Amino acid sequence: MRLVQVFVPKDDRDAVREALSEMEVEFVFTDANGGREGSLAEIPVPSSAVGVVLDRLYEAGLDEDTYTVVTDVEEATVPNADELEDRYVEGPKGKRGAPNVEIRARAEDLTPDTATYLAFAVASAVVAVGGLLLDSAIVIVGAMVIAPFAGSTLSASVGAVISDHEMVVDSATSQVTGLVVAYLGAVAMSVFLQRSGFVPSTLDVATIGQVGAFVTPNLLTFAIAVSAGFAGALAIATDLPVSIAGVAVAAAIVPAAAVAGIGTAWGQPLVVAGGTVLLLMNIVFINLTAYLTLVALGYRSSVIPAVRESADVSLRSGAYAVIVLLFVVVVAVTALGTYQHLVFEQEANDGVQTVLDGEEYSELELAGVATEYNDAGAFSDEVSVTVTVGRSGDSEHERLATDLQAEIDNRTARSVRVDVRFVDYQRAPATGDGERGVRWPFDEWRPSLDEWIPTSARTSVA
Repeated sequence: MRLVQVFVPKDDRDAVREALSEMEVEFVFTDANGGREGSLAEIPVPSSAVGVVLDRLYEAGLDEDTYTVVTDVEEATVPNADELEDRYVEGPKGKRGAPNVEIRARAEDLTPDTATYLAFAVASAVVAVGGLLLDSAIVIVGAMVIAPFAGSTLSASVGAVISDHEMVVDSATSQVTGLVVAYLGAVAMSVFLQRSGFVPSTLDVATIGQVGAFVTPNLLTFAIAVSAGFAGALAIATDLPVSIAGVAVAAAIVPAAAVAGIGTAWGQPLVVAGGTVLLLMNIVFINLTAYLTLVALGYRSSVIPAVRESADVSLRSGAYAVIVLLFVVVVAVTALGTYQHLVFEQEANDGVQTVLDGEEYSELELAGVATEYNDAGAFSDEVSVTVTVGRSGDSEHERLATDLQAEIDNRTARSVRVDVRFVDYQRAPATGDGERGVRWPFDEWRPSLDEWIPTSARTSVA
């Protein structure tokens, strides 16, 4: 419960009384002892109904700058408190989440001021570049922790379900600005490391393990984006710590932006294209999943009705329409870029498995398949596929790369360059217990025990 104490001038007293009576809200007027004539209205209401009550009073003519104090109430006896909660508090159906006013406040609290937001965006990108080039997962996690993108990403979904168009526009602007700044910060850091000699300029960055993990979209990265959006929306609508979900959101955004910056500095368009598509895919599905999660929790999806009601031509409605259009375009481009690569990757994996299932290569064990991003010929005429196999024999398998290339070419209709990496190992076959007998741990102690166990007692030990 909250206790709203508001000064009501004498001239507004009748209008305020009438408004509160219409709302069936309990209230008490006390004569004010200040220099102005009027009364102090004390209004106990549910926590999330404060905004609704104050808005109604302002509509009744009360000055918004009037003296107003809202305090917590540990215990209060109000006859119709439950009825007021159901009548005036907008929120999810079934009371499975926080009211609209609270999720709006949580979303706003997640986003720092503009200068701080941009500074943390650059810092997280710089740290991520260092972690990627060092091939250090711990450093990359550090970049995720300081990334500020949770609030700007989740607030768009919140604004969409509570009809706050301004929040949606601000969120879209913040996301675009933050990602551009993060990308430029990643480029600047990569160029510095390259020109200063800390990282060789001839390094093939695509071969670095952590970089390669964020170059191509796949089903696992898709699952990460969906899970991050779900966790973020669930946290912002409940009492769960949103900061934890913020790390999950950053996990889908920061490394991909940093990879795009690294690819730009090293002049590798396929790395840039793969990182950019992965970044856009993550952004799209985080926003979309967060929105659908809030709708599933019972929050009203008011996008279409709001568009109908505000179909008039204005600067705000125009900005909202542009954002929706851009989002649709990004969704279409990202879906196309992701789908065609996933199909290529699946076909390449099937081709590799088909070749290795042949009798000639039966002794080889597949350790992994890594594919470059398939840009459908936009930047490169060929796609690199690296196949890692384990072998325990002395066979060279000189035709393996050629056979793999032919099979993948046939399946994907793309010019493919295949690199094969052999991991040599030795294998010692297991020896069955039947050949050497069962050996008990006590047998190793037997000689030393025989030295000090009395002869008379040895029969019982044996």
